[in-house]
Amino acid sequence: MPTPKTKPVEPRSRDADRSQLAILLAARDEFAQHGLGGARVDRIAERADVNKRLIYYYFKSKDELFLAVLENAYADIRAAETELHLRDMDPAQAIRRLTEFTWEYYIAHPEFLTLLNSENLHQGRHLAMSSRVQEMNSPLVQTLAEILERGRADGLFRGGIDPVQLYVSIAGMSYFYLSNNHTLSAIFGRDLMTPKARHERLSHMCEVILGYVLRN
Repeated sequence: MPTPKTKPVEPRSRDADRSQLAILLAARDEFAQHGLGGARVDRIAERADVNKRLIYYYFKSKDELFLAVLENAYADIRAAETELHLRDMDPAQAIRRLTEFTWEYYIAHPEFLTLLNSENLHQGRHLAMSSRVQEMNSPLVQTLAEILERGRADGLFRGGIDPVQLYVSIAGMSYFYLSNNHTLSAIFGRDLMTPKARHERLSHMCEVILGYVLRN
């Protein structure tokens, strides 16, 4: 009697991966547009073209789905930073490139900023529960620490620079400007998002960051 063939599981696994990716992308857009409080699972299901029950099957709750979206957002930017190959550059070039990249990435991915805005409204409670995010950020901090030490050893950088503080400054200068460009443009009476204004801002940021790390 012939042995019955088992059904292949790979196609089903691929379908599950596609469904989860569709849900995460739809959820990212929904959370970015409406925040965690205003987001609706019904709309996410409609955007992803899946049954709402499937969302709860994979992610259990809206809060767990929001955390998964945040983790994916951080994974994307950390992966893009890895592609810069900062360790292959001289220290000053690496710091400048990281500053440029951060600015360019935030402009290209405004949803990243709005997701962070929403999580900050909830006092970072979702990210505080994630071990993945800390693991993803550790290589960046280590890379930056190595670049700073190499620059110090070469006599280019001053010593005692905290890589976390430096990265917070790089990210913060981009984040504040872009997140608040509407109010800043209104109170200063000029469009801070014109190509000229954005070029001036990036030049200013690079000068400030390099002026801090370079020895006088």
